Amino acid sequence: MNHEQRTPPIRLLYRVQDAADALSLSRSVVFELLRSGRLRSVHEGRTRLIPHEALVEYIASLEDAA
Repeated sequence: MNHEQRTPPIRLLYRVQDAADALSLSRSVVFELLRSGRLRSVHEGRTRLIPHEALVEYIASLEDAA
């Protein structure tokens, strides 16, 4: 039996609620970030998805502003 801890794979795309959870923000704040252009997103059909890299870039912008 292997008891190694496995890390889950990084998700490439997040739904708005999942991105909000990952950033510890509310959905409405994430939608405001999307509207203001501070957070990038893509569409697949009618679904708005936020790329993992967009989350990383947003966090980096917060660190740069600090």
